Amino acid sequence: MKKVCISFIAIAIIILSVVGVCFTKTTHTEYLRIHIRANSNSEQDQAIKYEVKRAVVEFLTPFIAECDTKQKAQEVFNAQKQNITGVANKVLEKGGFNYTASVKICREEFPTRVYENYTLEQGFYDAIIINLGNAEGQNWWCVVYPPLCFTGSGADYRYESKIGQIIKDFFN
Repeated sequence: MKKVCISFIAIAIIILSVVGVCFTKTTHTEYLRIHIRANSNSEQDQAIKYEVKRAVVEFLTPFIAECDTKQKAQEVFNAQKQNITGVANKVLEKGGFNYTASVKICREEFPTRVYENYTLEQGFYDAIIINLGNAEGQNWWCVVYPPLCFTGSGADYRYESKIGQIIKDFFN
């Protein structure tokens, strides 16, 4: 009888541990992501989303490039929030769109995402959210801190991860 009770308790502990792991949502506190949601999935709305992305990344890069902590990156964002909104709205206005952008920072759930050699697991992350119009279309997201995926395509800026470079140098 004693062995049955001990076995039952051991099995219960294992089951509760597995259930706890499976249903616990992971929170990633070391990253600051950026998420730009298009107004809709129309060709025009998707194209302007990438124009907004380009302009916002270009605007933010000099400010974020020297941040050595997530907290500093968040402080930069908070100080530049109105300017980021203005940058996005200028792109929308220039494109002839009749909707505007809203910008905020909050904690949001993201799916697993791979950026070259880095994998960010599914979970909750702090994120800069830029909603374009109704924000009902496909979106674009990336990582602001540490900077894992801001790169200039045809532009003369490149936003790379200092942490990533250290890791790359270590393995080379």
